Amino acid sequence: MSKKHKGRPDGLVYSTSEDFFNDYGEGTDAETLPKNLQKLRVKLDTKQRAGKVVTLVDGFQGTDDDLKDLGKDIKTKCGTGGSVKDGLIIIQGDYKEKIIGWLKDWGYTLTK
Repeated sequence: MSKKHKGRPDGLVYSTSEDFFNDYGEGTDAETLPKNLQKLRVKLDTKQRAGKVVTLVDGFQGTDDDLKDLGKDIKTKCGTGGSVKDGLIIIQGDYKEKIIGWLKDWGYTLTK
């Protein structure tokens, strides 16, 4: 069964026309929302981590670079390791209350 593509005839394999498939937009990243509109959620997790506690920051809406920068700032402030994966900031250890306080100080007012 063939997939239906928007605006393309069924069974078309190749076209020499330069603007035939010009319906693709530019591959731009999503704009980063202002800090006061970000709905960040901070929670603790131990699942699949051998009983070790990690702090997760979820809900960031914006570019991957801005998410990585925020993750770096939080890791530096906590003085611990962590990573940024799949839209989550993962911080090693229980820093939930501290991270919420820092995020609110930095202008992320909708943080819980």
